[in-house]
Amino acid sequence: MDLDARYGLKRGAGWCGYKVHLSETCEPDAPRLIISVLTTDATVTDTEVTADIHQAMAGRGLLPAEHVVDAGYVTAAHIVTARDTHGIDLVGPVGADTHHGTADGEGPGLSQSAFTVDWDRCKVICPQGAVSISWSGQVKSSGTPISRVQFAATDCRPCPLRPACTRASPKGRYGHNLTLLPCEQQEVLDQRRQQQLTPEWKQRYDIRAGVESTISQAVRRTGIRRTRYIGLSKTRLGHVFAAAAINITRMDAWLTESPLGATRTSRLTDLALTA
Repeated sequence: MDLDARYGLKRGAGWCGYKVHLSETCEPDAPRLIISVLTTDATVTDTEVTADIHQAMAGRGLLPAEHVVDAGYVTAAHIVTARDTHGIDLVGPVGADTHHGTADGEGPGLSQSAFTVDWDRCKVICPQGAVSISWSGQVKSSGTPISRVQFAATDCRPCPLRPACTRASPKGRYGHNLTLLPCEQQEVLDQRRQQQLTPEWKQRYDIRAGVESTISQAVRRTGIRRTRYIGLSKTRLGHVFAAAAINITRMDAWLTESPLGATRTSRLTDLALTA
């Protein structure tokens, strides 16, 4: 019995055991080598380990100037911390600027970017010029500080944009409401949301797809998804051995100028590409 193993669930798939997080180099003129291996129990989410990965890299003098990661590893706080603490540009998609849209769900809604935030006065101005009447500091269950901003129902009730802006009851005291992160984090979040809509950012992010081949190689060549050991510490050591084996294989391929394997495509994909 493995007392360190835990039950994890991701995208509907459950398992009992651990998670491994791999980071590799991605320079076009150098071999791609795994430089960071982090093992946790299966209950630890990706967002919880971003800072640990950077700290481990810093301890070994292997901090990158840019770290391209999956969406699960990115929050506004992570971007700010990576930049200010380690000088890392953390690149990964952040959550979209969501909104509920019109009451019938068919028309466009007003996103948060349509509102102007005056951080010095702790006020928010809506597209129609109304000013918020309430700004309260709160803390989410995760410990993240936030600000809840609310507009008066008397301003929202006659507004022509109301159907696309809020579903708050017209009989209540408040109309539209916003949730804001701390100033620096919110500004970084707004900036990243705009950037990741551009073709330049999408092309920059394409390089992250390379780590999928590393995960595939680790699964197919080393059986990394099934630990041979009991306990977190021994499983972590097994993951390090697996990464070392992959690095040796890649160094040999680099020195012998062996070509990279072609991307595998299914027969159905081949048929679609041919058509």
